[in-house]
Amino acid sequence: MRWSWFPDHADDLSALALQHLQMTVLAVALGVAVAVPLAVLAHRVAWVRGPVLSLTSVLFTIPSLALFILLLPFTGLTRTTAVIGLTVYTLVVLVRNTVEGLGAVPPHVREAARAMGYGRTRVLLAVELPLALPVVMAGVRIATVMTISLVSVAGFIGQGALGQLFIDGFQRAFPEPIVAGIALTLLLALVADVALVGVQRLLTPWTRR
Repeated sequence: MRWSWFPDHADDLSALALQHLQMTVLAVALGVAVAVPLAVLAHRVAWVRGPVLSLTSVLFTIPSLALFILLLPFTGLTRTTAVIGLTVYTLVVLVRNTVEGLGAVPPHVREAARAMGYGRTRVLLAVELPLALPVVMAGVRIATVMTISLVSVAGFIGQGALGQLFIDGFQRAFPEPIVAGIALTLLLALVADVALVGVQRLLTPWTRR
């Protein structure tokens, strides 16, 4: 192991880590934007729930590399291909957790809000989503850590950020890039999870002891 390799390539490693984080944030943000409306629809329309949950589960079973290849004719060897694929994989967690969170809101709380004159939209935004937020955030945390891991697979289409280190190290039988990629991926996952815990505590002060 050549330890001098790591400081010599610090700038490149930082750039790849930043790219990795940007792809993760974009994929999870898009996943939330798609998952929340789907979950609300599945929660309010009983017959929609089964098909929505089943569809997200089926999409999750598609091998990641195969999904990227299926997207190539439409979006090419671009970051867009990687982000779309990663977003699809977040849905199985985000939709299910949001549906479960909304379903866990006590019925009498909704009835009390309606009795106070709240409309359906206001009940959703002011009562249901805030109370479901801890469960939703748990899904966001899982989806984020999962996405950080999956970004590396996009290295096979040239958009894997830290995943490029694994491919480069394997092709050249050079362990330093592989070790750096593993360490930075784990660090990103840890930092992201801790940050999301902090965000959850800020957004749900009533859950603190």
